[in-house]
Amino acid sequence: MKPLVFIGSSQDDLRAMPAPVRHAIGMELMRVQFGGEPADFKPMPSVGPGAYEVRLREANGAWRTIYVAKFAEAVYVLHAFQKKTQKTAKADLDLAARRYKLIGG
Repeated sequence: MKPLVFIGSSQDDLRAMPAPVRHAIGMELMRVQFGGEPADFKPMPSVGPGAYEVRLREANGAWRTIYVAKFAEAVYVLHAFQKKTQKTAKADLDLAARRYKLIGG
């Protein structure tokens, strides 16, 4: 099992989410740690090679967590946020891309 490494404020951002959302995203990230795939995810090539977004829709909104699992040493969580519009905000993508560069991507 790969460890989770949170970059920047991603862990605090995830902890600030409602408990059911935190739990659901945590389960999806654990699946990735064991080499599996989340139930609902999509590649995020604009963030960097091997970056993916866990997608969660709840009654209280849409939630996203961007991660990279391609490195042998860890699963890196780049960004966790509530999605407010149909299209992912450029600021969220840019932040995840900056954090991707911090891990040597």
